[in-house]
Amino acid sequence: MSDAALPEGSDGPEGSDGIDRYYRGTITRVYYGSETGTIRSDESGREYRFKWPLVEIRAPVPRVGHLREGMRVGFDVGWTASGLIVTVIRVVD
Repeated sequence: MSDAALPEGSDGPEGSDGIDRYYRGTITRVYYGSETGTIRSDESGREYRFKWPLVEIRAPVPRVGHLREGMRVGFDVGWTASGLIVTVIRVVD
């Protein structure tokens, strides 16, 4: 999602925490050695990969080592040569 996906006349996030700007999902796998993992979308059930340093983590401690399986997150995706990949993770809880 990008700012272009926001409703016309909206200048920012709809919720007070900004989480409405992101797709919602759950972290299903984290591989700490390679700093990669997957997130399952709540809406579609599809799984998306993330890989450090291609992902920006918006959390109190923005490191892959602090992500845990089962965490609820907001996320955004972008295109790479190998397909869709998570570009932003925002920890919800």
